[in-house]
Amino acid sequence: MSEPVFDLQSLQGQTVRGLIDHWAGEKPDDVYLVDPNSSTETSFLQLQKRCRALSKYLHDAGLTTGETVGYAFHNGVDAAVAILAIMYGGYTATAINLVSGKQTISHVLNHSAARLVLCQEKTLPLLTEAAPEKDKNEFLLLSALNLADDAAEPDDAINAQDDALLMYTSGTTGVPKGVVHTHASLLAGGGNAVLAHQLTERDRGLCVLPLYHINGLCVTLLGSLVSGSSLVVPDRFSVSAFWGTIRRNQCSWFSVVPTQISYLLQEAENNGHDPSGLEVLRFGRSASAPLSPDVQTAFEERFNVPIIETMGLTETAAQILSNPIDGTRKIGSPGIAFGNEVIIADDHQNEVSHGREGEVLVRGHNVMKLYRNNDEATTASLTPNKWLRTGDLGRMDDEGYVFITGRLKELIIKGGENIAPREIDEALYSHPDVVEAAAFPRECKQYGQKVEAGVMIRVGSDLNVEQLYKICEDRLGKFKSPEVIHVLPELPKGPSGKIQRLKIADMTA
Repeated sequence: MSEPVFDLQSLQGQTVRGLIDHWAGEKPDDVYLVDPNSSTETSFLQLQKRCRALSKYLHDAGLTTGETVGYAFHNGVDAAVAILAIMYGGYTATAINLVSGKQTISHVLNHSAARLVLCQEKTLPLLTEAAPEKDKNEFLLLSALNLADDAAEPDDAINAQDDALLMYTSGTTGVPKGVVHTHASLLAGGGNAVLAHQLTERDRGLCVLPLYHINGLCVTLLGSLVSGSSLVVPDRFSVSAFWGTIRRNQCSWFSVVPTQISYLLQEAENNGHDPSGLEVLRFGRSASAPLSPDVQTAFEERFNVPIIETMGLTETAAQILSNPIDGTRKIGSPGIAFGNEVIIADDHQNEVSHGREGEVLVRGHNVMKLYRNNDEATTASLTPNKWLRTGDLGRMDDEGYVFITGRLKELIIKGGENIAPREIDEALYSHPDVVEAAAFPRECKQYGQKVEAGVMIRVGSDLNVEQLYKICEDRLGKFKSPEVIHVLPELPKGPSGKIQRLKIADMTA
């Protein structure tokens, strides 16, 4: 495979607008986006025209460069174009996670100060329910906008260090933190995927991860833009349609999370698998959560497709580590650094020797600018010499491969989604008869981890577990809610009186 066509070093001076204009000029008729349901294609020139039209609409609506514009979309070509158009116009695209629960969506809408939110008919009710106090005119149905056919390039200049994305990620406090990325850091993140996976203009990816997550946005959408290649964007991940979509559109790669890999394996075991027509497929990549070595081996043996395990964070515009396309792939490791520096460090952020455990630190152009309106969290995460503390524990072998051994932060990772235990705690504590509550992860073959919780209920209360399930689903959404709630006489505590989450898992095994 030849080197990527796009010069990755030049990305630091580039913007999303500049990159779209570059490809629209270099190869206007080449396909960038494909809708597999309708088989319609969007060329780079069409992308440019649509971005200019939507950015003009936002400008005429009174927005100024740098303002935040929310997006609440299920996947699809229109969603992909709208997100890029927000950035093209010089605005900060603000992702609304559709499965995060009403309380989190309300927090994001308020904390981001987004004056307008682009949405779809099927996402509009979620927004109005999460933020009933907001003016309904702030929520714009993308399909209802009257966009110009021949809008010119925006008058307002933008540069690589301008804000381009605001995406919220869970933290140990349970309050989502707003990660701010510039055009430079976003494109560096996409460039890291291009570098690691040797993407060229000849490639065609399949995007089945949501574009309100950093993985789907940076790796597939921006990785394809950086490399000048094409991307197939269905409206959702479908186990039954997955291989047919790859076959009909001749996709050369795809990006999934471990949960989806398990689903595909189960489908093949139940209904078989037709390997014909997949000769163009080079690889699949796995990210967002550790991939079980047993599952990876079973997938590769079943489908004869190599799975490239990787690792990334919202704060790093996705990928920081990847197993190489050409070279040794080490099962159980997310690989080596591509496009950024990664070290294992001690408590003072000094690099430790190979084989020793420490915190994984990363430094590079893909690292976030800051956490929005949160100086304390920014200072805690970004060291003076620009290392980002990931909160992951790991070790590095003599060849530079990293092996993740645990987490400093108390995050539950379910199907690639970060869930802060305190979010669940607070939902449970919202009932006055709950005396003690603590959420914890339980290993799960389907999701990697699932959410469970232990509670102590006030003596004499008639509160039942079904009521607690309902409280959690109303506040957090079903995905983040505990699958099992254990009612205990008392929760285990350490010498200081702090509840010990992991001991609850042992007690209830």
